[in-house]
Amino acid sequence: MIHPSATIHPTAIVDEGGTIGAGSRVWHWVHICSGAVIGERCSFGQNVFLGNRVRIGNNVKIQNNVSVYDNVTLEDDVFCGPSMVFTNVYNPRSAVSRKDEYRDTLVEQGATLGANCTIVCGTRVGRFAFIGAGAVVNRNVKPFALMVGVPARQVGWMSAHGDRVELPLEGSGQWTCPHSGDHYALAGDQVVYTPAQPA
Repeated sequence: MIHPSATIHPTAIVDEGGTIGAGSRVWHWVHICSGAVIGERCSFGQNVFLGNRVRIGNNVKIQNNVSVYDNVTLEDDVFCGPSMVFTNVYNPRSAVSRKDEYRDTLVEQGATLGANCTIVCGTRVGRFAFIGAGAVVNRNVKPFALMVGVPARQVGWMSAHGDRVELPLEGSGQWTCPHSGDHYALAGDQVVYTPAQPA
């Protein structure tokens, strides 16, 4: 089921049964498998692969050379940078079939996965988290956390707008985004997010 307003490049392959929402754009050499479910206004760059058991929300942007394998879910507004990597088997062996051992990966609303980062299967990336380029995520990530390194470690917080939040990793504090007016408060080791009210 492909919405009439979706744009699909002639070189792309969309297997029968794949679902693509309104306004989505599928670029060169993309392969979308038959069970994939894609929301509205998404964009898939060159050489993207989407497996059968993949769920993608609205306004998701996946840059060139990214494979989204079975059991990966991307919520609304997720950004996947060029050549970042998902896995779905924790301990693969060529000689051992582990298709019944896929681990679920969830990337929550608004998260950014930087270029060349790796998201090891079985993890949950919290909403509006920001994974730096080249980082390797092998455990759950808190909402709004800024993660860098191998393995990835938290070095700060990021706003929904994409700016560094000027709060410590733990303790207390308040910060207001100068761009959006959104308010952030630190409670222990968690950020409490209050969106700005419309004028």
